[in-house]
Amino acid sequence: MTQIDLDLKVKFLRAFGDKTRIQILECIKYEEKTVSQIVESIEGNQSNISQHLACLKGCGIIVGRPEGKYVFYGLRNQQIKELLDTFDTVLGQIEDQVACCENHIS
Repeated sequence: MTQIDLDLKVKFLRAFGDKTRIQILECIKYEEKTVSQIVESIEGNQSNISQHLACLKGCGIIVGRPEGKYVFYGLRNQQIKELLDTFDTVLGQIEDQVACCENHIS
Protein backbone atom coordinates (compact mmCIF):
# COMPACT_ATOMS: atom_id res chain seq x y z
CA MET A 1 0.00 0.00 0.00
CA THR A 2 1.39 3.41 -0.91
CA GLN A 3 1.58 6.38 1.44
CA ILE A 4 -1.23 8.11 -0.49
CA ASP A 5 -3.49 5.12 0.11
CA LEU A 6 -2.73 5.20 3.84
CA ASP A 7 -3.44 8.92 4.02
CA LEU A 8 -6.80 8.42 2.30
CA LYS A 9 -7.65 5.56 4.63
CA VAL A 10 -6.85 7.69 7.67
CA LYS A 11 -8.92 10.57 6.27
CA PHE A 12 -11.84 8.20 5.66
CA LEU A 13 -11.62 6.68 9.14
CA ARG A 14 -11.48 10.12 10.77
CA ALA A 15 -14.95 10.78 9.40
CA PHE A 16 -16.11 8.05 11.81
CA GLY A 17 -14.02 9.41 14.68
CA ASP A 18 -16.47 11.99 16.01
CA LYS A 19 -19.40 11.35 18.36
CA THR A 20 -21.77 13.70 16.54
CA ARG A 21 -20.97 12.17 13.15
CA ILE A 22 -21.56 8.67 14.52
CA GLN A 23 -24.87 9.84 15.99
CA ILE A 24 -25.84 11.22 12.58
CA LEU A 25 -24.87 7.99 10.82
CA GLU A 26 -26.83 5.89 13.30
CA CYS A 27 -29.80 8.25 12.90
CA ILE A 28 -29.91 7.81 9.11
CA LYS A 29 -28.77 4.18 9.05
CA TYR A 30 -32.20 2.79 8.14
CA GLU A 31 -33.98 5.75 6.55
CA GLU A 32 -33.28 9.14 5.06
CA LYS A 33 -33.91 12.18 7.22
CA THR A 34 -33.90 15.95 6.87
CA VAL A 35 -31.57 18.17 8.88
CA SER A 36 -34.47 19.11 11.17
CA GLN A 37 -35.28 15.45 11.82
CA ILE A 38 -31.63 14.69 12.56
CA VAL A 39 -31.32 17.71 14.87
CA GLU A 40 -34.43 16.60 16.77
CA SER A 41 -33.34 12.97 16.94
CA ILE A 42 -29.84 13.58 18.32
CA GLU A 43 -30.72 16.77 20.19
CA GLY A 44 -28.01 18.85 18.56
CA ASN A 45 -28.00 22.33 17.11
CA GLN A 46 -28.65 22.88 13.44
CA SER A 47 -25.42 24.73 12.67
CA ASN A 48 -23.25 22.02 14.22
CA ILE A 49 -25.23 19.20 12.59
CA SER A 50 -25.01 20.92 9.20
CA GLN A 51 -21.22 21.17 9.50
CA HIS A 52 -20.96 17.48 10.30
CA LEU A 53 -23.32 16.59 7.45
CA ALA A 54 -21.09 18.58 5.09
CA CYS A 55 -18.06 16.63 6.33
CA LEU A 56 -19.77 13.27 5.86
CA LYS A 57 -21.09 14.27 2.45
CA GLY A 58 -17.71 15.66 1.39
CA CYS A 59 -16.09 12.35 2.31
CA GLY A 60 -18.66 10.45 0.26
CA ILE A 61 -20.14 8.60 3.22
CA ILE A 62 -23.63 10.11 2.90
CA VAL A 63 -25.67 11.63 0.10
CA GLY A 64 -28.30 14.34 0.04
CA ARG A 65 -31.45 13.97 -2.02
CA PRO A 66 -33.41 17.17 -2.66
CA GLU A 67 -37.17 16.90 -2.44
CA GLY A 68 -39.12 20.13 -2.61
CA LYS A 69 -37.65 22.58 -0.12
CA TYR A 70 -35.97 19.79 1.88
CA VAL A 71 -32.83 17.71 1.50
CA PHE A 72 -33.04 14.15 2.75
CA TYR A 73 -29.76 12.65 3.94
CA GLY A 74 -28.97 8.96 3.81
CA LEU A 75 -26.04 6.58 3.71
CA ARG A 76 -24.29 6.43 0.35
CA ASN A 77 -24.82 2.70 -0.05
CA GLN A 78 -25.39 -0.63 1.64
CA GLN A 79 -21.64 -1.07 2.24
CA ILE A 80 -21.59 1.94 4.58
CA LYS A 81 -24.47 0.42 6.58
CA GLU A 82 -22.60 -2.90 6.67
CA LEU A 83 -19.46 -1.09 7.84
CA LEU A 84 -21.42 0.51 10.71
CA ASP A 85 -22.83 -2.92 11.57
CA THR A 86 -19.32 -4.41 11.47
CA PHE A 87 -18.07 -1.69 13.85
CA ASP A 88 -20.83 -2.73 16.27
CA THR A 89 -20.00 -6.43 15.93
CA VAL A 90 -16.28 -5.96 16.48
CA LEU A 91 -16.81 -3.50 19.33
CA GLY A 92 -19.15 -5.98 20.99
CA GLN A 93 -16.30 -8.49 20.98
CA ILE A 94 -13.65 -6.16 22.39
CA GLU A 95 -15.61 -3.51 24.30
CA ASP A 96 -13.95 -4.30 27.65
CA GLN A 97 -10.49 -3.77 26.18
CA VAL A 98 -11.54 -0.57 24.40
CA ALA A 99 -13.11 0.77 27.61
CA CYS A 100 -9.82 0.17 29.48
CA CYS A 101 -7.54 1.45 26.71
CA GLU A 102 -5.44 4.39 27.82
CA ASN A 103 -2.87 4.18 25.04
CA HIS A 104 -4.47 6.36 22.39
CA ILE A 105 -2.02 8.21 20.21
CA SER A 106 -3.26 11.63 19.09
